[in-house]
Amino acid sequence: MTTTSSDLPRLIPNGTCWCGCGAEVGRGAFFTRGHDKVAEGALLAARYGGSVAQLLEHHGFGPRRSVGQAAVDAGAWEKCPSCSYLGTPGSVRHHRGKAGH
Repeated sequence: MTTTSSDLPRLIPNGTCWCGCGAEVGRGAFFTRGHDKVAEGALLAARYGGSVAQLLEHHGFGPRRSVGQAAVDAGAWEKCPSCSYLGTPGSVRHHRGKAGH
């Protein structure tokens, strides 16, 4: 199943950091600086034993089903037209510049 941004609920920032620390955040922000990664790491630890492999397996990804290709199929990522590199449009542009293609 492919999830697109239109399938997800619209989240509204409420002025408090969403990692749960209680800090106030600026208008339009969900997190204080770096706390998105704190929340990501805490979720990984709390639900998947700190293992990205467990997270991927839980969602049906792994060696036989590429999470990167799923991001491309969902329209969130792109594939470099000259090689197998996958990433956000900006990441692919940067990659192509560095790789010379």
